[in-house]
Amino acid sequence: MAISKKELEFNINDDQMRLKISALERELAKIAEGGGKKRIDKLHESGKLTARERIDLLLDPNTDRVEIGAIAGYGMYKEHGGCPAGGVVIVIGYVSGKQCIVVANDATVKAGAWFPITGKKNLRAQEIAMENRLPIIYLVDSAGVYLPMQDEIFPDKEHFGRIFRNNAVMSSMGIVQIAAVMGSCVAGGAYLPIMSDESLIVNKTGTIFLAGSYLVKAAIGESIDNETLGGATTHTEISGVCDYNVENDQECLQTIRNLVDKIGSFENAGFDRKESKAPLLAPKTVYGILPADRSKPYDTRELLKAIVDDSDFTEYKENYGKTIICAYARIDGWAVGIVANQRELVKNAKGEMQFGGVIYTDSADKAARFIMNCNQKNIPLVFLQDVSGFMVGSKSEHAGIIKDGAKMVNAMANSVVPKFTVVVGNSYGAGNYAMCGKAYDPRLIVAWPTAEIAVMSGAAAAKTLLQIEVASLKSKGEEITPEREKELFDTIKNRYDEQISPYYAASRIWVDAIIDPVDTRKVISMGIEMANHKKAEKAYNVGVLQT
Repeated sequence: MAISKKELEFNINDDQMRLKISALERELAKIAEGGGKKRIDKLHESGKLTARERIDLLLDPNTDRVEIGAIAGYGMYKEHGGCPAGGVVIVIGYVSGKQCIVVANDATVKAGAWFPITGKKNLRAQEIAMENRLPIIYLVDSAGVYLPMQDEIFPDKEHFGRIFRNNAVMSSMGIVQIAAVMGSCVAGGAYLPIMSDESLIVNKTGTIFLAGSYLVKAAIGESIDNETLGGATTHTEISGVCDYNVENDQECLQTIRNLVDKIGSFENAGFDRKESKAPLLAPKTVYGILPADRSKPYDTRELLKAIVDDSDFTEYKENYGKTIICAYARIDGWAVGIVANQRELVKNAKGEMQFGGVIYTDSADKAARFIMNCNQKNIPLVFLQDVSGFMVGSKSEHAGIIKDGAKMVNAMANSVVPKFTVVVGNSYGAGNYAMCGKAYDPRLIVAWPTAEIAVMSGAAAAKTLLQIEVASLKSKGEEITPEREKELFDTIKNRYDEQISPYYAASRIWVDAIIDPVDTRKVISMGIEMANHKKAEKAYNVGVLQT
């Protein structure tokens, strides 16, 4: 029996997506090794567990988790030997049945020292805790600021010191903070345990001091060993800095589980949840739906059928503003409002063809109204991005695309219900902003391996930059042959393509994670669960909104 063209395209798409997911899994496996086997072995010899082993013991077995920023630092700091996962492992998971965020320094990466990306990643963890009233657990094992880059991590507003400012703010907000000193905790970092609600220290391996024994000898001439200076006995029997002296990593983690087990509950945000139902369309079906050729159209509704409960959703203004789909649905039982770019070529009410993935005036107007309705009904918002930007040209300008685009951005930016963003494909230009890019405070933002984040596509940017380069070379008298022009184009495009890769975005924490599309339901569900811990602090108000 002959295979149809549609089936053939589906199989090609499926193969390409699986290759991307395989590549992602290989990179994540390498990143999970941290500083490498030798350093892991050395850590074990000293009686300590790795950051990931500690997290595995701390979290409830066989429960869902979401790792934040696993690809942070990817391809960065090569001259310093690299910084896998930014030197810190951050996971949202369950401890004694309660959802928490765990921050664990990876002592196999430069002894857990803080690179600039380490600071950014730690601040992201605290931001998640503050936005969602999520208990935060710090597993401390760090040599402090990475001195060769101290100017990029020490003094600015979003640098190392912001961590302790956030400790104080979270304390005033009633957000539970537990710190376990399981290795080094030095200099400014020594303030973190005492600024947390409760602190633990592991005997013989945990130490806390503003300055170690060598620096003390150099500064004031006092001779003292690190254990006497700032070990577990010192800080639980003499200084009172720490609350619990535990014998080893295992006892430390079990004690934390016991402490979390007793945390009381707070009034939640009241997001609606019913019994979860699996999609009728298997989640892996998205592998074949999303075109390997990103310029090809597809029906976003087919993606939704593989993501939402029972493959059932109710479209808002289905026949108006067709390049954006707005729909009510449930994901793992949670009620959600979905705003998704439609990538099919569609026809508007006037019979005019509209490009898929482009936001037109009617689409922006519809999305703004839908976002406002979701805020009115206390329904969390999920944005599925595959957007090329807003429509340009005289027709759109005269129709008020800027006004309607601003309306959509205003409605989205002022949203008081939590927002979650999944970058499925393209995330270009102002479309990234309107569809709740990183600058607009999504509670979580993740990307599929097919994502591209940039001002414009690689081909479009390369053509623009090529024109500038060619004009510059010609002005210097250089003759540009077609072969030379192609060479220039390929060089420019390759450089730009590296920057629009999801790995480039994830390495800089523009997105929290690159995920297998099958995990989309889990990420959104756990995200809404954490957001449900905290009620909105203000009423929904969009201010001045032009209509």
